[in-house]
Amino acid sequence: MQHWTTYPLITHPYTPDLVTGGGLARFAQAAETAGFSGIAFTDHPAPPHRWLTAGGHDALDPFAALSFVAGVTERLRLIPNIVVLPYRNPFLVAKAAATIDALSGGRFVLSVATGYLRSEYRTLGVDFDHRNELFDEALEAIRGTWTTDEFSFGGAHFSADAVTANPKPAHIPIWIGGNSARSRERVARYADGWNPFPASQRLAQTTRTKPLESLDDLAPMIGHLHHLVGQAGRDPATVDVAFTTCLPGPGHAGFHPDEHLRALERMSGIGVTWNSISVPGDSLGHAIEVLRQYGEEVIAPDE
Repeated sequence: MQHWTTYPLITHPYTPDLVTGGGLARFAQAAETAGFSGIAFTDHPAPPHRWLTAGGHDALDPFAALSFVAGVTERLRLIPNIVVLPYRNPFLVAKAAATIDALSGGRFVLSVATGYLRSEYRTLGVDFDHRNELFDEALEAIRGTWTTDEFSFGGAHFSADAVTANPKPAHIPIWIGGNSARSRERVARYADGWNPFPASQRLAQTTRTKPLESLDDLAPMIGHLHHLVGQAGRDPATVDVAFTTCLPGPGHAGFHPDEHLRALERMSGIGVTWNSISVPGDSLGHAIEVLRQYGEEVIAPDE
């Protein structure tokens, strides 16, 4: 099992220390020292104020933040969690991802999903109702740009005529987020990993996805994914699955390392390969202390 954490910009208003270069460097280096294998950043370029004040959170640009992290760490995988792919032209995404991957020595993971904030789509001038078509077309364009010289592409939303974009990555893993059967079908066809997220019934309605509240809910979904991957002629063991223990994390009341270790054993048994944790965002010092605690009490014993 590998472990990753999303940068703790998890509230609004944000903690000022978390949006400084020094703070970001300290956090990323502490995660690496604690034994984490990856760090992630959310993607909200233009969130509505109403969403922020109703429980949303601020965010750094994931490509800029991960570029910075690449320069102050040595082995952390660099993971946007997630890039809302339809927000951007796919040729710009392909270039940004390939650049970070090259400069970091091959550490970038492109984790993408369709997103759910209709008003953010509207602000960015993107048609929310066409998000699935935009997503599929963008993935095809990105993969072609990464692998083919004089790449030509003609879609309903994007087109290219004999484009050659370098550097070309040796291989950037693509993870697809979302809890729906459609997301798993996409993974089976052309992705390296599935990145669902815990969602209560209420949150699932807000985010327009399927509820996913426990490992009991997750297990049959992974079974479905593995079936689809096998049907596609691929080995399910080669497909990553990223999830969480669904237990209170470090820095929260009710955190018990032994319970996490038992959950990790079960997760491994059903096919999860990456464990995600969140840490408190109330202060930089507290976040770093929690990373150290989780490394000592869960990651090290799990190795």
